[in-house]
Amino acid sequence: MLKFREWFSVELLLLFISCLELGSSQSIEDILKLGQDAYNEERVKPVELPTENECFDFIIVGAGPAGCVLANRLSENPNWTVFLIEAGSTENIVHDIPALTSYLPLTESNWNYTSTPQKKACLGMNDKKCALPRGKLLGGSSGINFMIYNRGNRKDFDRMAEAGNFGWSYEEVLPYFKRSERANLEGLRDSPYHNTSGLQSVEYVKYRTQMAEAFVKASVDLGYPQTDYNGESQFGTSFVQATTQNGHRHSAAKAFVLPILNQRKNLRVLTFATVTKVLIDESLSAYGVNFVHQGKSYTIKARKEVILSAGTFNSPQLLMLSGVGPRDVLEAVGIQQLVDLPVGQTMYDHMSHIGPTFTTNSTGATLFVDRITPDDNARYQAGDPSTRLSSIGGVEALTFIRSQQSISSNDGDDRPDVELILASVSLASDYGTALKESGNFKDDIYTTGFKSLEGTEHFTIMVMPFHPKSTGRVWLADSNPFTPPLIDPNYFSNYKDIEVMLSGIKEGLRLAETPAMMSINATLFTNPVPGCENFEFGTDDYWRCSIQTLSYTLHHQVATCKMGSSSDPSAVVSPQLKVYGVRKLRVVDTSILPAPPTAHTNAASLMIGEKAADMIKSEWSEDHYVSGLFHEILFNFQK
Repeated sequence: MLKFREWFSVELLLLFISCLELGSSQSIEDILKLGQDAYNEERVKPVELPTENECFDFIIVGAGPAGCVLANRLSENPNWTVFLIEAGSTENIVHDIPALTSYLPLTESNWNYTSTPQKKACLGMNDKKCALPRGKLLGGSSGINFMIYNRGNRKDFDRMAEAGNFGWSYEEVLPYFKRSERANLEGLRDSPYHNTSGLQSVEYVKYRTQMAEAFVKASVDLGYPQTDYNGESQFGTSFVQATTQNGHRHSAAKAFVLPILNQRKNLRVLTFATVTKVLIDESLSAYGVNFVHQGKSYTIKARKEVILSAGTFNSPQLLMLSGVGPRDVLEAVGIQQLVDLPVGQTMYDHMSHIGPTFTTNSTGATLFVDRITPDDNARYQAGDPSTRLSSIGGVEALTFIRSQQSISSNDGDDRPDVELILASVSLASDYGTALKESGNFKDDIYTTGFKSLEGTEHFTIMVMPFHPKSTGRVWLADSNPFTPPLIDPNYFSNYKDIEVMLSGIKEGLRLAETPAMMSINATLFTNPVPGCENFEFGTDDYWRCSIQTLSYTLHHQVATCKMGSSSDPSAVVSPQLKVYGVRKLRVVDTSILPAPPTAHTNAASLMIGEKAADMIKSEWSEDHYVSGLFHEILFNFQK
C-alpha cells in the first residue's frame, strides 16, 4: 500500500506540474482521475449489493460528515444492521493532498450544481450562475472542501434553543463537538473546549508563510486578540484549525467509515448508488428507499428508520420527489403530495468576496501550483506536515470581526459578523486552471483582472459575512430524480448584505496598512475588476461592484429542511430531526440548521451526526415490544 501511494503520488504530481508548465493533451480532469480504480481497490472492500427488498434496521442516504458519523455510531450496536448509500465514489490520492483542493470541484467528486442566474451577485460568472460545489463521494463535502474547522458561536446554538429547538443550546451541543474531535492543537491540549481522543483529527496547519504571520500580527495590532475561535471567545484572530492529520486531508470517511468498514459485518456501504425515492406507505410511515446502481433499480427496506443525510440540496430534493413538500412545487412536476411541508422554501448561504488582493516582497510564499516539487512530495509522504502540499488550498489564518456596519446598526447582536480569511492564493496562483474554472468565472475576469499576477508574490483577504439577510430556495425542475434541483440563493437581495461585506473589505484594507503588513510591502493590487471600470478604484461604489462581481460561495448552505418547533410554520423537521407528518424518517445534515451559523459548516455537520446518533439510540433502546425474528416477521407482514 505505502509503495503504491509513493509511486502514484510522485508520478501524479510530476505529470500535473508538467501539464501546467508545458501543456498536455490530457485534461486536468484526466490527470485527477489517474489511479482512481486502483486506489479504490486498496481502500474499500468489494461491493456487496443488497438483494431485492432486503431489510436493514437503518438506511442512511448520503455519506457526508453527518452520514459517516451516523454509520459509525449506529453500527456500534452489533444487533443493528446499517446500510449507507453514497451516490459518488471514494477518495483518491489527489483528495488526500490539501494543496490541490481547488482542483477537486473539477472532478466527478462534485455534484457540479450551479444557481439560477442571479440579479445582484455572481455577475462575473458565466450566465451569472454561481458555482455551488457539493461533495459527491464517501465523506461528502469533507472530501473536497477547504478543511477549515470552525464550530460557530455559542449564541448561534443558544438562539436555536430559545426558538423552541430544545436540546440544541451551546452547553448541550458542545459535548457532541468534542466527542468527534481528536485535537492536536499546540497550547490547547488541556482546554475544556477540546478533546484529544475522538476520531476526527483537528490540527493547526503547519505550513505557514510570512504573509500569515504578518496577517495575525496585524490583526493583534488592531485590537483583535489571538484566540482559539473554537474556545471561550470567537472574537479575534488565529492561524487556521483544519481537519487534517499530519498534513493530509482527514475527511469524515477517513475518520469514521474506512477504519471500521472491514471490521463491522453489520455495516454495509454502497457507492455509486443514487437514491431516487423514499418509500412512504398509506399510514405515512417511511419503510425503505429505491435506488439505482449501475443502471439497475433496487428496493431495500428499513425496520426502524430511513435517515436522509444527503445535504442541503439533495435532502430536500429527495423529500419532494417522495411527495413531501409544498403543494405548488409538487403539482407543477406531477408528483402526488403526501405531506404539505415548506421543504426547500428557506435557504441561507455565506457568500464571500475574492479580494482585495495584495502584492508583497515575500519570497516563495504564494501557493503557485508549479512550485510543488518532487522534494515537497517526498517530505510529505515521509510525514512532514510543513510542506506546501499541506497548505489547505492556501488558507492560513482567520480574523473574526464585528463590522462597523453592524456596530452602527445597534441591532443588539454582538457575535462576529464577518470573517477575514488570509489566503496565499488568488485566481492567478493556479494560472487559471482551477479556481477560475471551478468558480465558473468568465474568461475576462481572469485574463483582464488577474493574469498579470502570474508569477508575482501576492495574497488575498477573502471577506465572508456570517449572518446574511437574503434568503433563497430549492425546488424541483421536474420529477426525474437525476435532474439537478433548481437553486436560487437570491444573494444580495437584501442590500444590507452588500454593506456588511463592504465594511469587511474596509477592515481588510485597514489591516494592510499596519506596520506588520508593511514589513512585507503589502501593496493593494489596483487592476480594476472587469465590469467595474466605470467606478473610481477604491471608492465604495467600486467595491460594491466588485462584491457583486467576484462572488464566491464556500459550501455553507443551510435551512432547506429547517428544524423548528411544531408551531413554526417554516419548520420541516422537529428538534429530534424527525420529518413532520412522516414516521420513521429523519433528516440529519446541515440542511436542518434554521439560520446561518457563525462558522464553516463541516464541524456542525459532524456535531449533528453525533447528536442525532444519541437521539436515535435512546429512542430505539426503549423499543421492547418486539425483537429478533418476530420483529422481522411482523415487519414483512405489514408491508
